[in-house]
Formats: sequence, C-alpha cells, structure tokens
Amino acid sequence: MILPGSAVRVINANDTYYGFQGLVQRISNGKAAVLFEGGNWDKLVTFRLAELDLVDATAGRKKGK
Repeated sequence: MILPGSAVRVINANDTYYGFQGLVQRISNGKAAVLFEGGNWDKLVTFRLAELDLVDATAGRKKGK
C-alpha cells in the first residue's frame, strides 16, 4: 500500500521519469504527488497510483553500524 512518506519507483515505461525513485508527499483521487530530489534540483510530479511501485528503502543498508 502506497502512503505518504513511502519510497516509490515509476514503472510506466512510457513516462519521462521511468525508473526514477522518489518520496510520496500526498495522495488524492487515485493520484500521488512524488518528490524527486537530485543534486541541485527538486521536482514534485503527480502520477496515477498504478504507475508507481513501492521500493524497499532499507535494501542495501548494513545493520549495526
């Protein structure tokens, strides 16, 4: 389930942001506003929920350090 604060990836291969990962800021009417941050830019883009997939934000992190 996608909720505000969830890390998501764009899975619509026809979208400019395909493969990008961001954080859900808000959800309304079956759409989610996703914040992308990268270097010197931030971008808030709206997607249909079907175009997004949850990302395991803890993957690749070592425990204990």
